Amino acid sequence: MTVGILSTGAYLPKARLERKEIFAAHAWFNPGLRGLARGTRAMANWDEDVVTMAVEAAAACLDGRAEAPAALYLASTSFPFRDRQNAGIVADALTLPRALTTLDLGGSQRAGSSALISALAAARGLGAPVLAVGSEKRPVKPGSALEFTVGDGAAALLVGEGEVIAEYVGGLTHAVDFVDHFRGEDEKFDYTWEERWVRDEGFMKLVPEAIGALLTARDVAPGDVAAFCFPAAMANVAKSVARAAGLPEGSVADNLVARCGETGAAHPLLMLVHALETAEPGDLILAAGFGQGVDALLFRATEAVRAAKTRPGVGAQLARGRSETRYTRYLAFNDLVALERGIRAEVDKQTKLSTHYRTKDVTQGLVGGACARCGTRQFPKSRICVNPNCNAVDAQVDEPFARKAAKLNSWTRDQLTYTPDPPAYFGMVQFEGGGRLMADLTDIAPGAELEVGAAMKMVFRIKDFDGMRDFRRYFWKATPVEDGAAAQAQAAE
Repeated sequence: MTVGILSTGAYLPKARLERKEIFAAHAWFNPGLRGLARGTRAMANWDEDVVTMAVEAAAACLDGRAEAPAALYLASTSFPFRDRQNAGIVADALTLPRALTTLDLGGSQRAGSSALISALAAARGLGAPVLAVGSEKRPVKPGSALEFTVGDGAAALLVGEGEVIAEYVGGLTHAVDFVDHFRGEDEKFDYTWEERWVRDEGFMKLVPEAIGALLTARDVAPGDVAAFCFPAAMANVAKSVARAAGLPEGSVADNLVARCGETGAAHPLLMLVHALETAEPGDLILAAGFGQGVDALLFRATEAVRAAKTRPGVGAQLARGRSETRYTRYLAFNDLVALERGIRAEVDKQTKLSTHYRTKDVTQGLVGGACARCGTRQFPKSRICVNPNCNAVDAQVDEPFARKAAKLNSWTRDQLTYTPDPPAYFGMVQFEGGGRLMADLTDIAPGAELEVGAAMKMVFRIKDFDGMRDFRRYFWKATPVEDGAAAQAQAAE
């Protein structure tokens, strides 16, 4: 059977930091940054990281699919944990079966494209779908060019055999220890080399060579490529690479940098997902990843790609953005400024790992209970049914709540409770079909007045940080549901 892309998903944080605000803060020192001060970059909320964004992208990718993947590959260069498998947390949040291969891939900006190549090979061998996810929240030094060009985000692709939206024609990797930037063991930020040298010796020589080798091996003429996805933030580099490789000028895909920034290891996947949203059956799509070598992957869109266009994707994520003009908020969220957080922030938040393990289905999976006798749903699950007309003992079965529709029963705004993004919003969420939860609310517009009865959805986020031990706890929060129809229409425009 044909192996290829079965479905896709993407996630971009709602806040979009205006680059002109970054420049305004640094113009006194480096006025030469003015040329980068156009557009916006996706900015993760304080409670978002590589894991939470990966969960959102993966959930969108798996939405509506009955078969669980046999493996989950998570790619990033900014994992929150160095020695704890981040892909395992994502699998927990998605309530995937325990019989699952999970793997973290990092160490290079082409980790995302490498994860996709590996997933395609594994899917063919396993005869089962494999989920490849790229997610990135790169730490960047204030006042650097990277602060302007990068962005936060995630993309996911489910690959395998069956009714694919894009057939996998072939792929290859050229491994070359070309160091355009690096981040040492104990360093927080990347050290970057001179742009012209990276462009001339790296992009312009290594990428066309890999593309040419792939197209020759697959007997594909360069002129037949309809879309070329290359995640270079430098202006006109992708066009120059395409010209050197003999690709049509019109094939160069929007690199999305102006609207969300370059999302690191996730960006080849994000651009590929975006290209599929406008592809026509038969289109050849070429995607490349760059970082200590080159990955090149070639896909051919099928008739099934038409149906895939109706699903919310990168276009809808771009449309949902909300302008952020508070540069200091970005600095605070990314620990780039020593902020006085007050006495209320000084509580020791040590996580009891034994308790964490015993309750992880509840905290990371948002799994509650449903009474097998009367059908009452409740969160959290308990030994005794909460229905006063039932009160059955030990009659509850697992009931996932993470993807249930919900509405807001009540809410409050608290300026005194400590939160990294005051004021704190929280309220009672009522799930469709039964069950309720007193939840933190997130991604609320500044000064927003919420409406009782408003549609809500649950999102996987950081609950709090244990700064003494560098541990973070995750839980689910509620956020208002956006008008999907409006977002889709705006994305189409």
